[in-house]
Amino acid sequence: MAKKALCVGINRFRNYPSAALNGCVNDAREMKMLLTDHFGFSPNSVTTLTDSKATKRNIMAKLQAMVEGAVAGKYDYLVFSFSSHGTQVPDTGNDEPDLADEAFCPYDLAEDGGGWHAEHIITDDELSRLFADLPDRVTLEAFLDTCHSGTGLRAVDFAARRKPRYLAPPSIRAFLQTEALKPRGLGDLLARNEAVRHILWTGCRADQTSADALIEGNWHGAFTFFLCREIRSSANTLTRQLVLNNIRNALKSGRYSQIPQLECEEARKNGQSGS
Repeated sequence: MAKKALCVGINRFRNYPSAALNGCVNDAREMKMLLTDHFGFSPNSVTTLTDSKATKRNIMAKLQAMVEGAVAGKYDYLVFSFSSHGTQVPDTGNDEPDLADEAFCPYDLAEDGGGWHAEHIITDDELSRLFADLPDRVTLEAFLDTCHSGTGLRAVDFAARRKPRYLAPPSIRAFLQTEALKPRGLGDLLARNEAVRHILWTGCRADQTSADALIEGNWHGAFTFFLCREIRSSANTLTRQLVLNNIRNALKSGRYSQIPQLECEEARKNGQSGS
């Protein structure tokens, strides 16, 4: 199986120094090691973009090249991991006017007229359109360790060693506009094209936050840390569903409020999709 991956981790944001995180770059590096050590990826087949390298232009260009390579028959298994802040924008596709689109914060995040600048924010609609070009023989697996709703901040782990990976829209008007909408949930990100064999992991439910946490002396995304630990310890003998269950149990034991999600055929058959 020919493989290609992009692992993104962003701790620093050019225009928002106060929004800095701590564990996202470590997440990208951990995901690359996981892919090369346990899933047969060669080091050259995994690209990492961190901090100032992880602009929207660079991220989308790397993803576009992966998709084009898959269309050309070069790859049949793609992995995309993204650790950063998440945020929300009003539905940009005008297909669900009562819903909020999930969005991802690149290094060059910027605002425009009280909202996020379209050239410096990545929306789930943009990713969905890009991935829709994949042939049905290609498997795409995405790992998103971000938050996409401020609602979960009411119950977030506000301990000194944990921070939410959520950045509110840049104005009161934009924040209230998205707060009045229902979070759609990231399961829609890849599911719109049912022909694509997609597997989507997210660090929390749409109404929760994912933790940027100090664990065992270093900073990580809590979801990414327990995902990597579980896969390494299981020696690839567990199904994705069992890995998910074990991650959820580990997070619960650590008194994290987030509940990771898995969207794939296996999860749907077991009634775990989006639960």
